[in-house]
Amino acid sequence: MERRDFLKRAGLATAATLLTSGSTLAFDEAKDIRPGNIPRWYGFNLLAKFSGNQPNRKYDEEDFALMQELGFNFARLPMSYWNWSKPEVDKWMDINEKVFLDVDQAVNFGHQYNVHINMNLHRIPGYCINGRGLEPIDLFYGPEKDKALEAAIYHWRYITRRYKGIPNRRLSFDLLNEPPVTPNENYARVVRALVEAIREEDPKRLIFADGINVGRDPVPEIADLGLVQSCRGYDPMQVSHYRASWVPGYTPDSWPKPSWPFTDKNGKTWNKEVLRKEKIDPWRPLMKKGVNVHVGEWGCYKYTPHEICLSWMEDFLSLWREMGWGWSLWNLKGDFGIFNSGRKDVNYENFRGNQLDRKMLELLQKYRA
Repeated sequence: MERRDFLKRAGLATAATLLTSGSTLAFDEAKDIRPGNIPRWYGFNLLAKFSGNQPNRKYDEEDFALMQELGFNFARLPMSYWNWSKPEVDKWMDINEKVFLDVDQAVNFGHQYNVHINMNLHRIPGYCINGRGLEPIDLFYGPEKDKALEAAIYHWRYITRRYKGIPNRRLSFDLLNEPPVTPNENYARVVRALVEAIREEDPKRLIFADGINVGRDPVPEIADLGLVQSCRGYDPMQVSHYRASWVPGYTPDSWPKPSWPFTDKNGKTWNKEVLRKEKIDPWRPLMKKGVNVHVGEWGCYKYTPHEICLSWMEDFLSLWREMGWGWSLWNLKGDFGIFNSGRKDVNYENFRGNQLDRKMLELLQKYRA
């Protein structure tokens, strides 16, 4: 089937504009989603605005159509503020609104294909897990941290006003990506300030906050705010990020070829029960307080042997299903994804012009419910 015919059959009138910035769309507010009772969302991260190096890169309509066809309902949009602003402190309050037309379109695609949109600031003024030192002021440390926080608040206020009135069932916010290893109080201070600003603009907006320690650990200090907390599914990194050159400390000789279960260089054996003990159980006290948990990112890089990758993925997926947690794989298309991942040990299937990893897709579909 041609791509154009596929999209037509999926039911999208591309030129339709369902979102008018700042407008309130009619919906039954009483039936909207509230913190503490979110659906079990599962899907993918979409990376069009991820780096900030390609501000004009648009979200691909086909991605939303594919998600709907294959039975997924969640798209996390990790975005860098560099797409619509500049890293210089004196430019932080300048926002190029035209860039947000692409984000508007993603929100429209989500509505038309029944995919929930979760907007995340992967790079926020003052912080990014990748290239943190490129920010002129640090959001968490230093005498000028309040200046970075002021800019972060400014950007979230703009985003909140722009999308005010869109139901939570369609749209949520994820404050910032993967906060560092820092005292929880430092992070909680930032979260509280951002949440207060968002709720001044849109009191009922559904908000996610990533766990501390790069998303790994729960944050009880913000449990009273009525947020979803977002965790990660990347451990052990020697399995999920084998041969990933961007991982700090990685060298080709430093990590052995992964297996599953996996014994690391310190003699620790990782298996499903270790994942349960270390990556699931610490979140249970938070859940007892009524806090929902969602896995904002996870996945396995293309160089991990495919059968090892799938075995590791299934253990995580089965644990998350036990807990009722949703998840979003890092890629739909790309090195971690079900399409066009470039693995050498996969017999790909041509699907709508993309190279589909059918085994990985069927594994994800198995654990949707």
